[in-house]
Amino acid sequence: MRKVALLIVAFGLLVSLARIPSAQAADRTLAPAAAAPAIAPAAPSAPAAAPELPAQVAVSAAPQLRAYWVDAFGEGFYDEVQIDRLVADVKAANMNAIFAQVVRRGDCFCSRSSLPRTEAAIAPAPFDPLESLITKAHAQGIEVHAWIIATGIWRGTTPPKDPAHAFVQHGTSASGAAYWLTRRSDGADRLETEYHLDPGHPDAAEYIVRMATSIVQGYDVDGINIDRIRYPDGNIGGAPSWGYNPTAVARFQAATGRGDVPAPGDAQWAQWRRDRVTDLVRRIYVESYSIRPDVRISVDTIVYGYGPQTTGSWLGTRTYAELLQDWVGWMREGIVDLNVPMNYKRDGKADQRRMFLEWSDYAKEQQYGRAVAIGTALYLNDIAGSVGQVRTSVEAAAGRSSAGWVGYSWRNPDDAAAAFTRSGAASRAELDRALTEWSHYDPDRAPVFEAPARVPSMPWKAVPTTGLLRGTTTASHSPVDVRTAAGALVRGGSTDGSGWFGFVDLSPGTYTVTVAGRSYTATVEAGRVATASAAGTVDCASSNSVGPGIPPPASVPSGLPGFHAAWYGQSGYTTLCPGERSVATVAYYNSGTLGWSSGRMGEVAYLGTWEPMPGQDKPSILGGDGTSGSPSTGWPRYDRVAVQPHEFVGPGQVAWFQFTVQAPAVPGTYRLAIRPLIEGATWMEDYGVFWYVTVK
Repeated sequence: MRKVALLIVAFGLLVSLARIPSAQAADRTLAPAAAAPAIAPAAPSAPAAAPELPAQVAVSAAPQLRAYWVDAFGEGFYDEVQIDRLVADVKAANMNAIFAQVVRRGDCFCSRSSLPRTEAAIAPAPFDPLESLITKAHAQGIEVHAWIIATGIWRGTTPPKDPAHAFVQHGTSASGAAYWLTRRSDGADRLETEYHLDPGHPDAAEYIVRMATSIVQGYDVDGINIDRIRYPDGNIGGAPSWGYNPTAVARFQAATGRGDVPAPGDAQWAQWRRDRVTDLVRRIYVESYSIRPDVRISVDTIVYGYGPQTTGSWLGTRTYAELLQDWVGWMREGIVDLNVPMNYKRDGKADQRRMFLEWSDYAKEQQYGRAVAIGTALYLNDIAGSVGQVRTSVEAAAGRSSAGWVGYSWRNPDDAAAAFTRSGAASRAELDRALTEWSHYDPDRAPVFEAPARVPSMPWKAVPTTGLLRGTTTASHSPVDVRTAAGALVRGGSTDGSGWFGFVDLSPGTYTVTVAGRSYTATVEAGRVATASAAGTVDCASSNSVGPGIPPPASVPSGLPGFHAAWYGQSGYTTLCPGERSVATVAYYNSGTLGWSSGRMGEVAYLGTWEPMPGQDKPSILGGDGTSGSPSTGWPRYDRVAVQPHEFVGPGQVAWFQFTVQAPAVPGTYRLAIRPLIEGATWMEDYGVFWYVTVK
């Protein structure tokens, strides 16, 4: 098998565990209403311009986010009928957003992303759960936020069926740099039966970023809701014990000059791992902004136990010290539009009620010009308890209000449904009435969702006064300084594991950026992402190049019965600037006994998209026909890269296939895997051919 490459480096922007039903539960996954446990969703998010509400819907309440988390481990959006029911339920409750779990464990309930389509029992293609949900929800003025599990990648001992799944390629069977799983200090590679990616491995981090940005690029989602954006639970002795992926440890040693394997509680090691999680959030934010500035980026955050009011400080919380999730820092930096603390507490227990109030108040105080919506555990409470928590979530505390509320979950809307003593539909109907009509649950005040409301806008995106800056260098984990033209230091940071860096909320103007001893300039404009190059301001016209062509092999098979093909050379690798195009050429030798005939189904030869990136018959970010989220570069179809150039290619003859690739705006390394086929008949050999494109 041969891998032919064409590398692209882009400058600029470029998975659930059973949630524990206790005061300490932060990830939501409880036993689904009739299926496996579901991963708890994160908070909602909405773009600057919310979908238009139908004319017949009156909007009288002030803007307020009201959403259900809808997990993917049971009914919700497995087919059109479920989607119709879901949308109708959300509308009946005067809610305005759905946080749909489209990424569970390295799979997608969609057809146009960097991930393989889920193996769950959804309706067959061409049904696309995410696309259908967006269409039907938007028609009712309801937003859709794609809830993605960032680090959880697989569960159990039976591997995924799809060979392109990240767990198959980079899980327990992988070795060296191809091994992406995080390990605990005692050598454990899973938490109970759940496997997680390590944020400290640069390739795993790149995969997570691409997971999010590919959905932003392929779908009209209103937001990306990021869950499990942290290290796992199950730590030893209260110390942050995960992150011991061998590649990650080696990266830490290289960055710090240390040669030891640090102890879990080592302060420098803890901060290095915490920074890797922040790198992920920052990059997803900036790169998503470069694709669609109006997309709301939200994070589902941890609020275990008592709040900082009791623990003494934010730094003393389990969230910061043990799970290495610095969401306060993310809010302060402005790399999150919406924080959704998963404030999963039982209202019927006095200690947990205090925990709930402490964290709700604290989160409302830590908005820093962005927004917070409080997430509550419907499945832990009865209807009265949840109504009270909803009201606390949306009301002001010490003069600070929230943007709204998100409830986990639509399938288990109260403790009776979660205990299987009442159906989810019956509990949902009761909750809807309690939220929208006068009732004994909340007899002295108007219903909290008495009237419909729009999702709040994002002023920092709707009417921007600042801009963003990004870039890529060859130096990983290196300091980055941003200075004004006069030399004043305005920002400091570092590159991530791949050499990428990014900054937000910069005033418009020209800046000098210094990375790894090299300086260059970049001009920032309000509401836009400026891209910088370590070698200076990007000059696309002078930086393009095409490497030398790759000659054919010394010998190829021939005379194989039926349809067969053998790779026979290609043009050189290209280096491009964002948005630029180039024509690529690859040759295939007809090594079979049957000819390839143009225009005849069952006889015509094409090049099709293949595993692992973008996947068999899946659209690519590098080219296509403008459908299914692909760019329009003249391909015969979004999943057919090229068609044979001549009317007939007989046995022993060579066909030179040509196709156009376009450099994406999102930074990172991209691959285009191709494989020849006879349309309507069979795939042919040389399924290990890849093109890599480098974007500068």
